[in-house]
Amino acid sequence: MPDATVRVPARTALAVRAGLATAGLSRRLGRGDGTVIGGRVSLLVDGRALARLGAGRWVGLVSGTNGKTTTTRLLTAALGTKGPVVTNPQGSNLPPGIVAGLSRSSAGTPAALEVDEAWLGTVAEALRPATLTLLNLTRDQLDRVAEVRRLAERWRAVVLATPGALVVANADDPLVAWAGDAAGGRCTWVGAGQPWTDDAAGCPACGGRIVWDGPRWACSGCGFHRPDPALWVEGDDLVERDGPRHPISLQLPGRANRANAAMAAATAAHRGVALGDALAAMTATVAVDGRYRHATVGSSDARLLLAKNPAGWVEVFDMLAPPPGPVVVVINARIADGRDPSWLWDVPFERLSGRPVAASGERSRDLAVRLRYAGVEHRRVPDALEAVALLGPGPVDVAANYTALRDIDARLGRRTTGG
Repeated sequence: MPDATVRVPARTALAVRAGLATAGLSRRLGRGDGTVIGGRVSLLVDGRALARLGAGRWVGLVSGTNGKTTTTRLLTAALGTKGPVVTNPQGSNLPPGIVAGLSRSSAGTPAALEVDEAWLGTVAEALRPATLTLLNLTRDQLDRVAEVRRLAERWRAVVLATPGALVVANADDPLVAWAGDAAGGRCTWVGAGQPWTDDAAGCPACGGRIVWDGPRWACSGCGFHRPDPALWVEGDDLVERDGPRHPISLQLPGRANRANAAMAAATAAHRGVALGDALAAMTATVAVDGRYRHATVGSSDARLLLAKNPAGWVEVFDMLAPPPGPVVVVINARIADGRDPSWLWDVPFERLSGRPVAASGERSRDLAVRLRYAGVEHRRVPDALEAVALLGPGPVDVAANYTALRDIDARLGRRTTGG
């Protein structure tokens, strides 16, 4: 329950009012949700608004290259079994968005917040979280964060600088394990899986070679190895070491979301939510900020999936309807996506062979070249909704990167057919 004794300073209260007013004006003018601009205005009025709004709260921070938005939503659902919880609006995971989210809640309300992986240190320093949930690290937005091992080093420094936080970390990602290892006994290791291993070939501890043996891994040089997990995902169950199995019954598709649920449940347990209760609370989640929603486009039922980097694509391939189900691939390369789309050449698009495929989005030409070299027959249709209509009628999977998915979701509006 929120702590009624928590009071924010007058300047912070003014900053909140200014931010909320700006966000409201943005919506009335049709300029968008207003989350980011509202948060920026609040920080202009009070540069310490983030720390002051976080004071007196239980705060859980979730970060990773893939899955942080969904994991945070699942964590919010689990924590909601104990009372009100605040979270980021529309997955806005930089300080302005986090300020905007905290501004919309009563002082002291517990918070489950996703944080951009490069901003984890700044946000953790301001909010002094109770938990840090570390999912994975992989290449993404290459023009902004080109070397993921540097991020692992920064995360390790965050863990060391936040001694009051309990850490929940993915034991199957060597980069995350290196960061979480700094927590010692305050780290809960989860076997969440890591199908994409190309970004973890080098040991973050010594630079040696990581050798994989199924899910287990170890450095051939210094011996740094996979921690023994306390919890792990096995099929459709979350398994406790020397404990019971808990069914994971999600409406969200794919192995990746079962892993997200496991990480969220392990985090919620630090807030006193039983694993079974946490997982049960997640079953009502059918879509997350446009991801996984279904919408009608002409005579087609479009299902929206996020695929923003090679690791994400490997997971999305397993979520697609079986061949010959059609797929529209939509790629942009704006600031939020990363201006460099060369990651397309690392994605095994060969797996799309044998089904109708359309290349769409602002970088549809780059994508079409990649599909041609993958031997995938396709059509280039720059407009994603036109592509869906062309590949219909019937179900069509739409796999889009970040801004492409956001734009499609906005264009579809409320034409939702359910999950």
